[in-house]
Amino acid sequence: MKYNVLGIMSGTSMDGIDLALCEISDNDGQWSYKIIAAETTPYDSKWRIRLSQLRKQTPLVYVKTDTFYGHYLGTLAKDFIAKHNATVDLISSHGHTVFHQPDGSITAQVGSGAAIHAVTGLPVACDFRTVDVALGGQGAPLVPVGDQHLFSGYDAFLNIGGFCNISTKHNGTIEAFDVCPGNIILNRIARNLGKDYDENGEIALTGGINYDLLKDLNNIDYYSKEGPKSLAREWINSKFWPIVREVEKQNKQEDLMKTLADHIAGQIAKTIDKITNNQPDGFKVLVTGGGAYNGTLMELLRTHTDAEFIVPEDKNLIEYKEAMVFAFLGVLRVKNQNNTYSQATGASRDAVSGALFGDFSSLN
Repeated sequence: MKYNVLGIMSGTSMDGIDLALCEISDNDGQWSYKIIAAETTPYDSKWRIRLSQLRKQTPLVYVKTDTFYGHYLGTLAKDFIAKHNATVDLISSHGHTVFHQPDGSITAQVGSGAAIHAVTGLPVACDFRTVDVALGGQGAPLVPVGDQHLFSGYDAFLNIGGFCNISTKHNGTIEAFDVCPGNIILNRIARNLGKDYDENGEIALTGGINYDLLKDLNNIDYYSKEGPKSLAREWINSKFWPIVREVEKQNKQEDLMKTLADHIAGQIAKTIDKITNNQPDGFKVLVTGGGAYNGTLMELLRTHTDAEFIVPEDKNLIEYKEAMVFAFLGVLRVKNQNNTYSQATGASRDAVSGALFGDFSSLN
C-alpha cells in the first residue's frame, strides 16, 4: 500500500519550515520511500522572534501561539499542495519545540494539529514525543525508527542539524542520542557577522582554534554521560553559551567559529570511536542535515576519525530526511504500529505515539 504524506519539520536551528511530500510504501512489512517534492519556507523576523522567545511568555501567549502557528503551518501546507497539484493522504507534523526537559517529564511542541486539520481539511498526525517522555524516555531521537526501516548499507546515521544526533545498530542493539550542538551554535556566530549561516564553512576556514576554550567545552558534563540522552535549547543557554561568553570579547568571531566547528567535529569523532571500539576504519556513516554542506566542518570531522562519511548526492535526502522520517512516523501512527524505540530513547517500552485529527478511515 502507498501513502502520500506531507511531512512538516521545524528544527532548533530556526532556519525555517521544511515541507516534504513523500510516497511511503508498505510491501508486506517492507518499507520504502520517495521524496516527490520538497521546499523550505524561511522564518521571517516576526516568527523567529516569537518562537525563540515563547518559553519566556505567559501561558495565554503560549496557547495563542500554538493555535496561530498551527494555522500558519496549515496555510503553508495548503499552498504547497496547490503549488505541486498534489494528492495528499496525510499531514505529519513535528511542530516546533519550545520546551524539552525530559528529566522533568516535559516536552512541548507548538503547532496545533487541530488548526492544521481545520485549514487543510486533511488528516493530521502530530505530537510525536510526549508519549515517550511520559514513559520515562528522552522523547528523542525518533529518527532511528526511519533509519532501521528505510535505509540499509550504512553502519550509522549522522544528522547535523540544530543539534547533531547519531543512530546505529550495534551488536543487535539500537544506539541513538544527541551528540552535541550543531548549526544552532554556528548560526549564532554567523549572525554576529551579519550572515544567516556559515556557507560552506568559509568563516570557520579563516579562523584559528582557541584551545583553552575548546578544552572547556569538551569538558562539559553532558559528553561523559551514557545514552540515551538528548539536548535542547535550554541546555545551550544554561550550559554552553556561558562558557563561550567568558572569552567572546577577547576573540575574533572567526576564531570562535573555527573553535566551535572543531568542537562539533571532535565530539562526533569521539562518539564514533567509542561505538567502534577505536576501530572506525571502514565504518560507513550517512551524513544528512545542513551541516553536511559545511566543507570546513566535514574536513575537520575527517581529520578526527578514519570513519567513512558519505554525503548523499540527493539534496532532498540531505535537507529533508527528518521531514521524510516524520512522514513515515505518521503512517506508523495511523497503522497503530510502534514508532518510538525504547532502546533509542530510554523509555520503559516501545510505543505508538502521536495525536490524530480528522478522518482516517480511508488510510486503514
